[in-house]
Amino acid sequence: MELSTDYPLLSQINSPEDLRRLPEGKLLDVNGELRRFLLNSVSKSGGHLAAGLGTIELTIALHYVFNTPKDQLVWDVGHQAYPHKILTGRRDSIHSIRKKGGLSPFPKRKESCYDSFGVGHSSTSISAALGMAIAAARDKRDERMVAIIGDGGITGGIAFEALNHAGDLGANLLVILNDNEMSISPNVGALNKYLAKILSSKFYSTVREESKKALSLMPSVWELARRTEEHVKGMVAPGTLFEELGFNYIGPIDGHDLLALLDTLRNLRNLPGPRFLHVVTRKGKGYLPAEKDPVAYHGVSSFDPEMDHLPKTSSSQPTYTEVFGEWLCDMAKKDPRLLALTPAMREGSGLVRFSEQFPDRYFDVAIAEQHCVTLAAGMACEGYKPVVAIYSTFLQRGYDQLIHDVAIQNLPVLFALDRAGLVGPDGPTHAGSFDFTYMRCIPNLLIMAPADENECRQMLYTGFLHEGPASVRYPRGKGPGVPVEKSMQALPVGKAQIRREGKRIALLGFGSMVQVALEVAESLDATVVNMRFVKPLDESMLIRMADNHEIFVTLEDNAVAGGAGGAVNEFLQSRQVMIPTLNLGLSDCFIDHGSREECLSEAGLDAGGVLKSIKAYLRSRESMDQQKAI
Repeated sequence: MELSTDYPLLSQINSPEDLRRLPEGKLLDVNGELRRFLLNSVSKSGGHLAAGLGTIELTIALHYVFNTPKDQLVWDVGHQAYPHKILTGRRDSIHSIRKKGGLSPFPKRKESCYDSFGVGHSSTSISAALGMAIAAARDKRDERMVAIIGDGGITGGIAFEALNHAGDLGANLLVILNDNEMSISPNVGALNKYLAKILSSKFYSTVREESKKALSLMPSVWELARRTEEHVKGMVAPGTLFEELGFNYIGPIDGHDLLALLDTLRNLRNLPGPRFLHVVTRKGKGYLPAEKDPVAYHGVSSFDPEMDHLPKTSSSQPTYTEVFGEWLCDMAKKDPRLLALTPAMREGSGLVRFSEQFPDRYFDVAIAEQHCVTLAAGMACEGYKPVVAIYSTFLQRGYDQLIHDVAIQNLPVLFALDRAGLVGPDGPTHAGSFDFTYMRCIPNLLIMAPADENECRQMLYTGFLHEGPASVRYPRGKGPGVPVEKSMQALPVGKAQIRREGKRIALLGFGSMVQVALEVAESLDATVVNMRFVKPLDESMLIRMADNHEIFVTLEDNAVAGGAGGAVNEFLQSRQVMIPTLNLGLSDCFIDHGSREECLSEAGLDAGGVLKSIKAYLRSRESMDQQKAI
């Protein structure tokens, strides 16, 4: 592909300054080139597609109207920011996105001065942009701050907390709601485009504010005017809520009408105070298969854009997510008390089938993890058995609720923690690196980690039967390929399992690291213990292993600090069992994005890395013994 031939305008844009040098009449051509370039690039490299296709016009308009990077754009989540990366000097590297050593899948401050704030989790953009706006005001800097948040992101509680604060402060901040769930019919779109242009004009803003001042001196007339304004707004635009929060609401406008966006943003750029622009877009815009199925095209592997569907993966081996989804449906048939909850992760957490078979027992709370956990606690109080399907990294956002609302009250809520450990391409924001650590210190929690697919099913059943809070954490993707039994049997709580008998060294594996331990054990003739439970530990097994072995090695794909290995250390110390113990896990750093295998290798948690660490430890022990003997 010859860039200058296929994309004559885009090939000349190496920064937003280049974009702003173009005459406005050329922007529609840039728009077409950028959409084609994004589709062709992501179809080859894989990555997030549908959201970016929906923000092409908005991204061009923002960089054309605002003086970036002096004016700062704060993107929420980051799925929608691929076009932003392309226009800000990373066009020629976009093929490397989500790959080891390549571009981050999300905005990242170290990657570009145009990435004002690093993101990964949603709903943070308004808070961050507000903080920047406050700092700019204190320093008397003439800079504009813009937060671009999706309709899913604005469901998060932190977004409304930030809106409430920004309106109260009267901050000089523009919030753009990228609403990609609504569609605008031609007549309504034309009307709203006209209204947006008028409502965002300086003339309207001045008249509106001066009228408020005048009418406020006449209370009865002021109240009549206020109610009339709210009534009219309720008919033509859903802006009353944001007006009440202190924002000047504009919209909704068609987010694919580039010229209308330019006019509106120019007006809003020079208006003071908190402004809220409601932009309606369509996920996958310009690529019909993605428009028809934006969920499937949200995150993709490489595919042929000429085909009208994504390639189907054929495998008889289920992923851990699929094991969970099947168990959930089977368990729901057995127990009518089961209710399933998720914070906007139906597809990712394997709940599609359940939501279709048991729609009245399925609750998607949107991006509101705190609410999700406490909602489950409330259900448990009334005799139901809620199952919270959530990524490990997202449960961090509901940590206070996990402690106060579930654990203190010892309520039977089962947490199915997907994407535990290193997840790979999505990077450190999505890695489940800390759940052993942050859950282990909480009383009443039962914490399990399966070594394979079948054990995952049985642990879910065990946790569901448990009369208290329980968690089962499992990694992204597939396991070692152990057949999943249809029957369900509760495991004895707190009991480990010997997977291989050996000598001298006992490898204590937690979860997915059991498979690595089995690979390493062959070279060392070591014993392998599938620990199964992080809390409670199998203390009798640890004592038995200490009596028959010289060295312990704990293996986990969680942070070493406070992790499962730490639990082993604490127990041994409390019993004054003096056995040398090597704790292997994630060290005190964030592992950047790459494939899961590459990330494990970087962390030293693949078989080769683990074997190397153990041999180095053995050499150091031998050296110490020799020095003592001298």
